[in-house]
Amino acid sequence: MPGIPLCPTINLINRLNMIIRTKIVPLILLIPLIPVLSSAQSLKKADKTTLAGLETHIHYLADDKLEGRRAGSAGEKLASDYISIEFAKAGLAPRGDKNGWLQAFEIDEGKQVSADSYFSVNGKTIQPGKEYFFLAFSASGTVIGSPAIALQESGVPWFVDLKDLLEAGQNNPHFDLGAAIYTRIKESAKKGATAVILYNTSKIGENLRFDPHDKAESAPIPVLFISKEAKKKYLRDESASLDIRILVGFTEKKRTAHNVLGYLDNGARNTVIIGAHYDHLGFGEDSNSRYRGQERQIHNGADDNASGVAGMIELAKMLKSSRFRNNNYLFIAFSGTTERSDSCGGARNDAPTKSGTGVKVPGLYGSRYFVDHSTIDLRNTNYMINLDMIGRLSDSTHALTIGGYGSSPAWGEACNSAGDRKYFTMNYDSSGSGPNDQRSFYRKDIPVLFFFTGIHGDYHEPKDDYDKINYTGELQVLKYIYGIVGNLNSKGRIAFTKTPEAQEASAPR
Repeated sequence: MPGIPLCPTINLINRLNMIIRTKIVPLILLIPLIPVLSSAQSLKKADKTTLAGLETHIHYLADDKLEGRRAGSAGEKLASDYISIEFAKAGLAPRGDKNGWLQAFEIDEGKQVSADSYFSVNGKTIQPGKEYFFLAFSASGTVIGSPAIALQESGVPWFVDLKDLLEAGQNNPHFDLGAAIYTRIKESAKKGATAVILYNTSKIGENLRFDPHDKAESAPIPVLFISKEAKKKYLRDESASLDIRILVGFTEKKRTAHNVLGYLDNGARNTVIIGAHYDHLGFGEDSNSRYRGQERQIHNGADDNASGVAGMIELAKMLKSSRFRNNNYLFIAFSGTTERSDSCGGARNDAPTKSGTGVKVPGLYGSRYFVDHSTIDLRNTNYMINLDMIGRLSDSTHALTIGGYGSSPAWGEACNSAGDRKYFTMNYDSSGSGPNDQRSFYRKDIPVLFFFTGIHGDYHEPKDDYDKINYTGELQVLKYIYGIVGNLNSKGRIAFTKTPEAQEASAPR
């Protein structure tokens, strides 16, 4: 039997391999995508429109050109302009100052060292910030003297090494370096010191900084801290007499930020407020970032809280076209939420932080200002819903946190009967006084709900970008909230209840 020629056989095999590679393999690669494509294609037209809107809003608000939307910045203005335009497109009417979209308020940035302040040693001016800084509780004034580091004589500045204080408190969990320094300053002043220059020769870090929000009583004399490098550079000889000159003063620093307000007037007696903060951390210049790198970076805040603002805009569109007309709706984009609050106290080293996050307690400036300067009659507010970080619904846990659950007996039925709760694993928090904007309304005896999809590794980091948002998950969150609002449409004015945590917090101390 004649054999088959070898070359044609090889060619046939090569052709078969090519067919497998070009036809079958791509089919196999497409198999995992089929459920995703089916899911996207199964969305209703309205849902697809909402989904596209969420992507557009978050993409814009979290863009680098907005430079992190720090309250009172040029980036905040770009964001507020965008939100105003979207409110108008949604059919809302402006409800800010003078019938405009914006409500202006001031953010108190605390004290700052006066521009004419200085510190010099032997005629050499020491570089502020890098080589030394004044402590925020320092007294103002001018000091001239000729001390030696090793001698502490009356009528001249004193040098104080923090080594002994740090080593004494090293194993004491209750040790407060700031308080210990303050006590040492008062003792030094009583013994004749005209100023105190702090330094640290210990290997234990002192972790001191200038705290503009320090509300502690002023020390009796000027106080500054000089770095290790500057100490070696300018104060090497501890027995030498030095020509020390100090001038220190402080001024108050403020900037103007803006809430954005849009109103859907249904001619109803009561109004529902739906809010979300639109400010973020800028470049992290307010010491409220978790980023510890050296390079200055923009914090875009896609989840925190472009996601909430995007959701609020899309809810406005949904409610405008709905039959839920038994309430008016006021939509507020708050600024100044992520600023550090004045109420953080007068810590002289590290300020208090949110439990578990390592970031500063938020100031809620915009929402606090609104409830005290409301552009509607706040007495007719039915309830308030706050959207803060709703863009990272986990595909594995599906966890959705609802805060303020205990602030009204109406929330149980309204939340449990909303149709889309099947997508979520619910975590309920009864407290109405959490560290978010709903807290400002809760303190005015208004029922509140707070929606949140959870803390993640990019929280308060430059990595919180728009490409990490779970847009389909956020769509489901919005549909769920829409269901709650619909459930309450015919319920009239819902009752307010104080939560146990708030009752404890308001008790005399």
